[in-house]
Amino acid sequence: MDLINTARLWIRPYEKEEFASIHRILSDPVTMQFWPSPFTEEQTSGWIRRSLDSYAGWGFGRAVIELKQTGEVIGDGGIMKAELDGTTENDLGYIIYSPYWHQGYGYEAAQAILDYGFVHLGLHRICSNMPIDHHASRRVAEKLGMTLEKEYINSRNRNLRTYLFAKETAERA
Repeated sequence: MDLINTARLWIRPYEKEEFASIHRILSDPVTMQFWPSPFTEEQTSGWIRRSLDSYAGWGFGRAVIELKQTGEVIGDGGIMKAELDGTTENDLGYIIYSPYWHQGYGYEAAQAILDYGFVHLGLHRICSNMPIDHHASRRVAEKLGMTLEKEYINSRNRNLRTYLFAKETAERA
């Protein structure tokens, strides 16, 4: 996975020593309120390991989102192969640390990741999913030009009603 550069962000692959900066985010109850629960240390280690394995297997995965101006890690985002309502999809996701919400970082990162997936990775279809009450993530998906395809019960996230959004390119890669 390459470094992705936006106006304000670096989106870069995880490194093995990334634990402390990302665990601060993934263990925060406010940031993780739409997830089953904040991550334990073991879950954060597994998250980083799965991303490193995904880079090796697919050439992409979740990555660190860092502010260019300060170098501070403010989130995680990327594309992972994931089972969404019984189908394996290219799942675009991002987590922005709650002190940085409402500043456009989620959209900026998601747009860059979506573009990277279509242009550099040659993916044909990219999806995004979120609990139906996660209004900010829904607005980001809509702003990205993704289309709401369905609502389903997400057994991986407390059986919450979940939206599945998708965007496809005109031709298959």
